Amino acid sequence: MQWHAQFAWLGDGVAADVLIEADGERITGVTRDVPSAPHALRLPGLTLPGLADAHSHAFHRALRGRVQMHRGTFWTWREQMYALADRLDPDSYRALATAVYAEMALAGISCVGEFHYLHHRPGGDPYDAPNAMGEAVISAAADAGIRITLLDTCYLAGGIGKPLTGPQLRFGDGTAGNWARRVDTLFEQTGKTGRLHARVGAAIHSVRAVPREQLRAVADWARDHRAPLHVHLSEQPAENEACEDAYGISPTRVLAEAGALGALTTAVHATHLSEDDIGLLGATMTGVCMCPTTERDLADGIGPARGLADAGAPLCLGSDQHAVIDLFEEARAVELNERLRSRVRGHWTAGELLTAATTGGHQALGWPEAGRIEPGAYADLTTVALDTVRTAGAGPGGAAEAAVFAATAADVRHVVVSGRQIVHDGRHLLVEDVPAALSAAIEAVTYEEPDD
Repeated sequence: MQWHAQFAWLGDGVAADVLIEADGERITGVTRDVPSAPHALRLPGLTLPGLADAHSHAFHRALRGRVQMHRGTFWTWREQMYALADRLDPDSYRALATAVYAEMALAGISCVGEFHYLHHRPGGDPYDAPNAMGEAVISAAADAGIRITLLDTCYLAGGIGKPLTGPQLRFGDGTAGNWARRVDTLFEQTGKTGRLHARVGAAIHSVRAVPREQLRAVADWARDHRAPLHVHLSEQPAENEACEDAYGISPTRVLAEAGALGALTTAVHATHLSEDDIGLLGATMTGVCMCPTTERDLADGIGPARGLADAGAPLCLGSDQHAVIDLFEEARAVELNERLRSRVRGHWTAGELLTAATTGGHQALGWPEAGRIEPGAYADLTTVALDTVRTAGAGPGGAAEAAVFAATAADVRHVVVSGRQIVHDGRHLLVEDVPAALSAAIEAVTYEEPDD
């Protein structure tokens, strides 16, 4: 297969007239300055490596437009999320996740990290197939044509020293050992069945949800399997306060002492950190996933992204609760949030932010062979139009800046995943009507209180 990109971002800048060749799912050749290629599919605009959404809770998408009008905090929002979680089963979750992942594909995303903790039946009893919910999500990604890392999440407590209650009972395996045995089965099944679009990693929900003495078992599982390990870290000041009260140290320090930090680990949010925390994350080369649209929607705060990167923590991006699904918005928000806090412009280049949205995300999800347009990499391509009302006039010299600071998901025209065309001229080729699929799936799992 051949594609001829009008412009392509190749990591070191934007090149014109780039011929990209692939054999199956991998790129075999990248040639600059090819004026024409009669047998290649023409890609007008700026072609990027496929984007990686490193942090997703797919079922949260059903809350968009339903929770934004309410006053309150993260903690009041969480109760509404729990109510939704209690309504899902494997069939309804597969339908919802398929529609959400199709929306991601339309936004240029070729790979997602699903932070998955909705494991069991309401009340906590396992399904006959203990990984039925995880299998549903993995199948949904295939249905939508994107790759997935299922970050199977250990979630054992309702807070430090508190049991799981209500909808949380669906999340728990009792102990980290039980969690590991269940995930071993999923890990082995995913490898044996040849589902090349899927990999399995691990997650610690948070230091609130996994007791201190059980953290190491999760970290050991990830290390033994050479799998990515993700963890919600210091998203809320209340989390830090509870951890300090219980253990006398910060959540970052608790994770460090449990052996849970390192190059295979990604800390999600990392919003409320001390200088010591930032130093620990950087020194261990622990990655950080920023989710700015969620962090602002839930009034979480602004994380120290620049300080973390300067300390040595690689950056990636996620859409988390999917208030919007738009990694261009996530990328520019990293810079714009820093401007608001510092009242100084220019903390990140467009190239740095594109790296976070592509290479950084794929690395964090355990796909190091993706996120670049070069021979040997997965043939993942996302083409952004440069002639829309948002991007027109940028010119080749400003194409990368137009993508980061002006484009939206609506400007994505073509998406190729592992050499397969998934989106053509803004139309998803596998899910015929994505808005209708979203509406139907969301309606099936939500309930509106009748008006009096």
